[in-house]
Amino acid sequence: MLVENKDELIKIFSKRIRQILSRMTIDFQEVQEIRLRVGAPLIMIYKNQEFYIDSQGQLTKDETRAYVVEQEELRETMEYMSSYSLYAFEEEMKQGFLTIQGGHRIGIAGKTILDESGIRTMRYISFMNVRLSHQIRGCSLPVMPYIYQGDQVLHTLIISPPRCGKTTLLRDMIRQISDGWDNHPGQTVGVVDERSEIGACYRGIPQNDLGIRTDVLDCCPKAKGMMMLIRTMSPRVVAVDEIGTREDLEAMEYVMNCGCKLLATVHGNSIDDLKQKPVIRRLVEERIFERYVILKGGGQVGTIDQIYDSRGTQLYRSSIQTMESIRRGTGSRMSDRAYG
Repeated sequence: MLVENKDELIKIFSKRIRQILSRMTIDFQEVQEIRLRVGAPLIMIYKNQEFYIDSQGQLTKDETRAYVVEQEELRETMEYMSSYSLYAFEEEMKQGFLTIQGGHRIGIAGKTILDESGIRTMRYISFMNVRLSHQIRGCSLPVMPYIYQGDQVLHTLIISPPRCGKTTLLRDMIRQISDGWDNHPGQTVGVVDERSEIGACYRGIPQNDLGIRTDVLDCCPKAKGMMMLIRTMSPRVVAVDEIGTREDLEAMEYVMNCGCKLLATVHGNSIDDLKQKPVIRRLVEERIFERYVILKGGGQVGTIDQIYDSRGTQLYRSSIQTMESIRRGTGSRMSDRAYG
C-alpha cells in the first residue's frame, strides 16, 4: 500500500515524535525507513540516503542537531502500534517484527525471553526500524515480456544488492501474473511470505495488491511453505523472497518437479557473484532458472539493469529505466535496448 496518508502513518509514533514528523514537508512516498534507538539520533532513510531529523522536523547531516530518542518514546510508540494489545503480536515479536495496518513493517530489537522451544517473546525494546510499505504499480513492465514463453511463465530469479527494490519488483510481477498481463491469462500464484514483506499481511489480509488469483502463507518458513502450497493450494506459480539455504534449494526443486514455475529473489550483484555462493552456484550451473533479472545498485532504487537467459545470453540492458521513473510516469514501458 502506498504511503498516501501521512497523518495515518505518523499516528503510530509517540506524541513527541509525531509532532516532529508532522512538521516535515518532504514527500513521504520517498521515505524508506524511520529508525528509533534509545539515546541515539532519530534517523530517516529518504531517497536512499540517511539523514538525521532535528526537533523542528528538518532533515540534516549534522548529528549535533539531531533529535535524541528517549526510552519512554519507544514504549509509547509500541503501545500505539499495537493498539495497547502487545500480547496479540507475540507470535510476530518472536521473529523480531510487527506488521501494522497499511503493510508497514516494524523491526524491533531488545532483550529476548527464551523458553524450552526457543524465543518466547521480547522485552525492553530499545531499537526500532519502521520500514514503510511502498507498492509501485507497473514497475515490472520492462521485465514482463521476457519472463513468458507463450502463456507459460519462466523460472525467474531476481538478483539485487540490498535496498535496490527486488521485493517491490517481485510484488508487481506477482500481481501482473495473477491478474493477467497483456494477452496472457491470469494464473494462480502461491506466495510464501516468510517476513511479511511481499504481501505485508495485517491480521491475515495482504495490504499490498498481489492480484486476484494469489494465495499467501504469511510468516511461514520458505522451505516448508513452498511444499505446503503445492499440496494444498495447487498454484501454477510459486513466489519467494531471499533464497539462500540448502533447505530452500530442496524445496525449489520440489516445486519445479511438480510442474510449477518459480519466482525468487537473492542478494547479489551479478550472475558471477552467485557462483561464489555454494548453495546458489548449483542453481546457476545446472541452469535451473530460465531468466535472471539483475537490479543495479548505487543509483536510484529499482534500476532494472540487465536480463539474461539460462545460458547467460543477454536479452535486455537498460541504464535508465527505474521503478521511480515508472511511478512518476516518466519511464518507458519497454526496454530502450533489446538483445538476442
